[in-house]
Amino acid sequence: MKKIGFVFSIAAMLSVPALAQINLGNLEKQGSDVLQKAEGGKKGGSDSPLSNDEVVKGLKEALQVGTNNSTASASKTDGFFKNPKIFIPFPPDAQKVKDKAIDLGMKDQVDKFEMNLNRAAEEASKQAAQILINAITSMSVSDGFAILKGGNNAATQYLRDKTTADLMAKFRPIVDAAIAKVELTKSWTPIINTYNRIPFVEKQNPDLADYVTKKGLEGLFKLIEDEELKIRKDPVAQVTDLLKKVFGSVMK
Repeated sequence: MKKIGFVFSIAAMLSVPALAQINLGNLEKQGSDVLQKAEGGKKGGSDSPLSNDEVVKGLKEALQVGTNNSTASASKTDGFFKNPKIFIPFPPDAQKVKDKAIDLGMKDQVDKFEMNLNRAAEEASKQAAQILINAITSMSVSDGFAILKGGNNAATQYLRDKTTADLMAKFRPIVDAAIAKVELTKSWTPIINTYNRIPFVEKQNPDLADYVTKKGLEGLFKLIEDEELKIRKDPVAQVTDLLKKVFGSVMK
């Protein structure tokens, strides 16, 4: 019995530091886990690092969200006309036509023409979303992290640089149809005919379809750029888990 008691006493003495060591090990592991989670939270709330594939998908998703929101805003009535950021003014190349027309008492016609310029862009924007999204989904981002951590408009600028020429070609027929629908030429003809009848003036007749196409796309990219900024900076605009993970990772 004494031997048994002695054995239990030794075991008890050994168990105290052993148990303490085990508990300390658990505490260290728990502390490490907490620290890793905290650091992960600072970097974007995710324990796992972003893969390049996730970055590329996140950028495309952000541009799709931005494109859908932007084209919806631009294509509604007054989407261009009453938005000072993207309002399409009288063609600058024909500014002297505008000035002379106003001098001749044609301000109402000038105002109507400017409204119809914007109506044409609004009408064309109804079909712009799919063109832009096709360009987005087919693009290849070779350096997703550079775009992700670039300027607040880096993704939009990438899209603009890579797709503008192609979009111009595809968007032009849509603008031509929109110009016909809103009867832009009808509001332009009396202005330009009156001007061109003035003695000794240089005849003017700017390519209205080309002008609306360029200004329409410029306006859409401006709206997409604004949407990109919101998605980068405002957690409320990060409407999917992927957007939260990708853009949350660069929020400081």
